[in-house]
This record gives sequence, C-alpha cells and structure tokens, in this order.
Amino acid sequence: MRLEDGGVALRPLTEDDVPAIVEACRDPLIPRHTRTPEGLTEEQAREFVAGAKNSFAIVDARTDELLGVVGFSVLEDSRGNFGYWVKKEARGRGVASRALRLLTRWAAEEHRLERLQLIVEPENAASIRVAENAGFSREGLLRSYIELKGRRLDVYMYSLLPHEL
Repeated sequence: MRLEDGGVALRPLTEDDVPAIVEACRDPLIPRHTRTPEGLTEEQAREFVAGAKNSFAIVDARTDELLGVVGFSVLEDSRGNFGYWVKKEARGRGVASRALRLLTRWAAEEHRLERLQLIVEPENAASIRVAENAGFSREGLLRSYIELKGRRLDVYMYSLLPHEL
C-alpha cells in the first residue's frame, strides 16, 4: 500500500526505517506524548516495525525520507483509533495533518469504520492543530482517561465521521 497527496506519502514501515525512527525519537517530545519509550533502542524500533500492522511511515513523496509515523487500531463497534508523531525537523509544515487525512480516508473505506477518533493531551497544542486541520472535532475532556508512563492523564477526545471526510 502507498498513499500519496503529492507532498507526503504513506507506505509500510520497513527494517530500513529503524535508524531514522531511533534518531527521530531522541526528541523528548515524542516519548513524552506517545507510548514510545524514552531512549528507544534499535532493538525496540525493530520490534515496533515488525509488529506495525496498521502503522505506516510518513515520507517525503519525492525522496522517501522518513518524516514520521501514523497509525491506527480497529476497535469494537467499527471504530478506529488514530495516532501519529513527526520528527522535529518536519514539524510546522502540515506533514502530520496531511498524513492523517490520507490514512483516515483509506482506513474508513478499507475497514468500514463508522467512527474515527483520537485523543490528545490538552497541553499538546501542536497535536491539537494536527487533529483539527485533518478535520477532527473536539468532543470533550476525558478526565484521568489513560495511564502513560506511570501518570494518569486527562485527554481531549476528537472524532471524525466517514461522511465528514
């Protein structure tokens, strides 16, 4: 599978992406706001890539340079839960929003999803912009909703319905 919008492309993750993933995840913002462990090792990155059934590399469509990762999981009741990160050097260019739009359209059709959703920590302003620029709507604050690295966190729930794509 390869999805493209002219500037960014999504493709399956490969073993060749491991060094770029490790390098990108040295940025403290990625492990802070995702389940990526701090100090991600090459072995951990290889395990992630090997099990990344519904996670995809966000790449520059011309050069195939890894810019980030976007993925989803299929939940009960035809729901899809989405997540993403983009390396520091690629931020502020709309890369994550474009990748999220590509993936949500494909996933909604391919998996017949009736609801697409994602959660964002309230202080993660950049991720909030990504979600909103990709067409997601904020539904509300879920208090103490998830545990991430030993902390209980409040998160905003965002959703997008297939007819809104």
